Amino acid sequence: MEALRNWVFQLAEAGSLPAIFEYGFLINALVAALIIGPLLGGMGSLVVIKRLAFFSEAVGHAALTGIAIGILLGEPAAHPYASLFSFCLIFALLLHWVKSRTEVPYDALVGVFLAVAIAIGAALLLYVARKVNIHILENVLFGSILTVQDQDLLVLAVIAAICSLLAICFGNQALQAALNPELAQVSGINTRLFDYVFVALIALITVAAVKIAGAVLVGAMLLIPATTARLISHNLRQFFWLNILLSTSCCVLGIILPMALELPIPSGASIVLLASLGFVLAVLINRMNAYA
Repeated sequence: MEALRNWVFQLAEAGSLPAIFEYGFLINALVAALIIGPLLGGMGSLVVIKRLAFFSEAVGHAALTGIAIGILLGEPAAHPYASLFSFCLIFALLLHWVKSRTEVPYDALVGVFLAVAIAIGAALLLYVARKVNIHILENVLFGSILTVQDQDLLVLAVIAAICSLLAICFGNQALQAALNPELAQVSGINTRLFDYVFVALIALITVAAVKIAGAVLVGAMLLIPATTARLISHNLRQFFWLNILLSTSCCVLGIILPMALELPIPSGASIVLLASLGFVLAVLINRMNAYA
């Protein structure tokens, strides 16, 4: 972690980055983007393949409720990690458990869970607003990567290490289970276990990205770069790596550009706007190729 921070500092000193990135909090922001970008890109590929975009959006909104619960229980307003991770993991696993035991359409079931989570969060926020600065809640909603601290980077690094280890050990099996569950079961792969691990990882990565992209926009960071990559890629391998590249580029540029241009835009909004611009360009390129 310190090596990555020193590398960013050296880039700023050499003039490759704006001089403002010599400040510690901006270096932390850029390091966070370099960690969370590949995570969002890699997981976003499977989210699109398994058609779980609405699910990731629901988990992102549930994070707001988890933060409110943590503050009410006495956790620090800036780091309510215990309640945040606990609530979102329970939310994701319970949703998937109910889905596997009911005939209700998945999108309708996600909508029900999302509505309940938002309702609980809205009720609790009335009490939370009396205890903390309202700007903290704004950061939760829309992201503020400039408030990233060493503790946040450590959490990101741990989650990145877990995801990398699982990808190295079980990546091919997970991909097979996502693309063709029936064939995977015939091959002896426990698809149910992979499904539960997958939704748990979505919850972890979504929660880790809340401080950067915000609860309202974190789902978009899983979805938009992956959708863009799918439009312009020609095979699965290209789709995966292009998605990681797009996601990481959006995260990094979403921090650098507002700082360099002195634009008062929240990090979550700038990242998602850049990703949306990339999607529009991909659609145009795709249409031009179709008419060529």
